[in-house]
Amino acid sequence: MNLTVSDHAIQLDLVAKTRGISAAEKYFMDLPESAKNQLCYGALLNCYCKDLMTEKAEALMAKMKELRFASSSMAYNSLMTLYTKASQPEKIPSIIQDMKAADVMPDCYTYNVWMRGLAAVNDIDGVERVIDEMKRDGRVTADWTTYSNLASIYVGAGKFEKAEMALKELEKKNARKDLGAFQFLITLYGRIGNLVEVYRVWRSLKLAFPKVANISYLNMIQVLVNLNDLPGAVKCFKEWESSYETYDIRIANALIGGYTKADMLDEAEKMKNHAIRRKAKPNSKTWEIFMDYYLRKENVEEAVKCIRNAIEAGRGDGGKWVPSRDVIHQIMSHFLQEKDVEGAEGLLEILDKAEYEKGEKVFESLIRTYAAAGQKSPLIRRRLKMEKIEVSPACKELLDEICVE
Repeated sequence: MNLTVSDHAIQLDLVAKTRGISAAEKYFMDLPESAKNQLCYGALLNCYCKDLMTEKAEALMAKMKELRFASSSMAYNSLMTLYTKASQPEKIPSIIQDMKAADVMPDCYTYNVWMRGLAAVNDIDGVERVIDEMKRDGRVTADWTTYSNLASIYVGAGKFEKAEMALKELEKKNARKDLGAFQFLITLYGRIGNLVEVYRVWRSLKLAFPKVANISYLNMIQVLVNLNDLPGAVKCFKEWESSYETYDIRIANALIGGYTKADMLDEAEKMKNHAIRRKAKPNSKTWEIFMDYYLRKENVEEAVKCIRNAIEAGRGDGGKWVPSRDVIHQIMSHFLQEKDVEGAEGLLEILDKAEYEKGEKVFESLIRTYAAAGQKSPLIRRRLKMEKIEVSPACKELLDEICVE
């Protein structure tokens, strides 16, 4: 079949997703000049922006301006999203000025990303000026996403009264009963701490969607747990369990997290075992919740067992799970304090199975643990060489004491 120009743009995006940016660039270069129009340039620009390739994105945008291909808001939106993700929100106002100079009409997404950029530099007054400008413009109608964005900004700034006003506007804009809007309302009212409104919106959601999706129950239970309404979370869980089609371990995890937060370890264990009886396999998040609990209670031995179980279980999406560096450093510090060489080596053995890049801090902690315990290990130098680790001068001195045949 003969591909249209829009087909080429879609194909370029798919090539980038499946084979990488280099393959997408080659696809673009191999296109006939007649096919390299605004859509294909925009697709390539979007690929650069998604991969946070700032220099290439800016150079391509300059080329698009030269060719007069930057005539819609999409290209500018992509670049502003890049700056937001790359922690360069200060560049967003200049993009807005470029749009205005080129007489490019902003869309709803433009205003949303502009507001987020101003919020990132704590310019709440600027955010409000953007909303006012949007209203005066008249060409763009604010939808519920605009007010969820505004409410989230107000919540982050601690302006709860203004956040509630924005949430009321959000609800008015949700004439089509969008599930996402209900989710945002519940989450944001939860962040404000308004439990009454959380339950009111939950009832509205159930009226709009008699068959409530797993994701909605998950969101509601998480909000209730965060608000310390554990009885409400349990009731919501039982309601879900009476009608679910597919058992979702994430929902069980949310309640397990609620129990551990309340120091109800026995109930958390019962919940985990209950999920197993329902043929739901605990994933890495399940074990991570228990790990956090045991670390909080300074039970390092059980925390290490949870790390091993989490690595073996893997993430819910099938990917690998590895503990954070902060967790590993916390546990290694404990072993150093306790002069527990066996515990430290046991943790490193678990991390080896996960192909975890341990780094110099972990090995330096191990070396200090050996020294504190007065134990020798002639193999540590070889291990450092194999891992290509360079330790500090102080640890090198300790190695001379430890690595004795």
